Amino acid sequence: MTAGKQQSQASAAQNQAQTGANRGPAAPVQLPGLLSNYDPGGSYCELLGLSGQVSESTKTILERINQMDEASLRARARDAELELYNFGITFTVYTEKDAIDRILPFDVIPRVIAQPDWRTLEYGVRQRVTAINKFLWDVYHDGNILKDGVVPRDLVLGNSNYRPEMEGMDVPQGTYVQINGTDLIRGHDGTFYVLEDNARTPSGVSYVVENRHLMLRTFPDLMESVPISPVSNYGQKLREALGETAPAGVDNPVVVLLSPGTYNSAYFEHIFLAREMGVPLVEGRDLVVEDDRVYMKTIRGLQRVDMIYRRINDDFLDPEVFNPNSMLGVAGLMRAYWKGNVGLANAVGTGIADDKAVYAYMPRIIQYYLGEDPAIQNVETHICREKEGLQYTLDNLDKLVVKPVGEAGGYGITVGPHASQEELDHCRGKLLADPANYISQPMIDLSVSPTLVDEGIEPRRVDLRPFAVTGKETWVLPGGLSRVALRRGSIIVNSSQGGGSKDTWVLE
Repeated sequence: MTAGKQQSQASAAQNQAQTGANRGPAAPVQLPGLLSNYDPGGSYCELLGLSGQVSESTKTILERINQMDEASLRARARDAELELYNFGITFTVYTEKDAIDRILPFDVIPRVIAQPDWRTLEYGVRQRVTAINKFLWDVYHDGNILKDGVVPRDLVLGNSNYRPEMEGMDVPQGTYVQINGTDLIRGHDGTFYVLEDNARTPSGVSYVVENRHLMLRTFPDLMESVPISPVSNYGQKLREALGETAPAGVDNPVVVLLSPGTYNSAYFEHIFLAREMGVPLVEGRDLVVEDDRVYMKTIRGLQRVDMIYRRINDDFLDPEVFNPNSMLGVAGLMRAYWKGNVGLANAVGTGIADDKAVYAYMPRIIQYYLGEDPAIQNVETHICREKEGLQYTLDNLDKLVVKPVGEAGGYGITVGPHASQEELDHCRGKLLADPANYISQPMIDLSVSPTLVDEGIEPRRVDLRPFAVTGKETWVLPGGLSRVALRRGSIIVNSSQGGGSKDTWVLE
């Protein structure tokens, strides 16, 4: 593809992102029945769009929802919740010692994405993943982007996720990030923004697939004849990408999924993905390194392993190189990796690409490597390690959302407009003590979606995490994980903070 054609596609995708409303054949939507009292309150509604003009497919979905009665909808919702529990579709909250496993709350009213919107998102996610992989290759080799001053050298080389052990190492296909999750939000005018990147071990894709299976079982009448893009082939696509990024010269690579074990918060997902790919689920104790090659212990003896999809953080991956006290990883794994005898997904050291401070430079990174403007823009970000960014944040603390750069799961965030004076003062103290650990962003009026709650059907804030799988090329799972902030007024959608999920329907 020529640079001119790439630029043209990026510009078209960006224009689509900024129009925002549901497009296609449209008809005015009527809201009798179940949704008659639903009011988005001025926010962009994912089901109704900006003006209440929706596609014919969306109109069909609305009409079917409106034909239901609330008692029936709640009964089906309870059935769905029971299925989640019975199938063991759970996650762990470590901060709640009395609640080891819990189901991820599931809202039965789907989030709908029109095809023009999806084309924009798909292109934007692929563009971003391509730039991230080029950035990682450059940083661990020539470092041209640092020499040219596009990204501050100390921001990368001084990052806790930078791994000198990866310097000079070539990974197959130049793919450092085989699995990426891009967190997207939509503002009140319908414009999509990237909120953050997840390039280490992004989780949540199992809920995307299981949510769809759940809807097919409990709401077949709602889905009948509606052209929805399938999601059930994710395991196949992931297995193909892992095979394409295995060490060269291996015709039929043996792939395993390396898990920390049953107490990990995402252990259900590890089981799910291993099953979907048809590969063994292993823990560190199941693997051994001999002669710089990795083997899996089986009842028939040792079996060579060529590719590892690891759900273990860098620090615990190899006690010879990283944390010497780790009992989760495999001693000698990095030696085998360096010799090219085994592949890892994602590669070691990818955490520098999803650092929240590096995130602020992603538009420049995309322009540097691809010669394109981002198809999906970042949220405006103030970097507190910089004097101007810190001062602006301190002066506008009650208007901004302040985030620690290395945290995940919604922890450590201060939402200025919702914070008490005591919380603001505490945040100010942390900023002054360690400004490099924080960024700030304006509070975005997140889009909403109709959600079944105790009080009825009300608008709740949502985000979207599309998952991209990269081998030789990048494929994006249609839809992604729609997370919903179930608490009235909340903008925190993370499951660890009380959020839930919805099935995401990309209309074909």
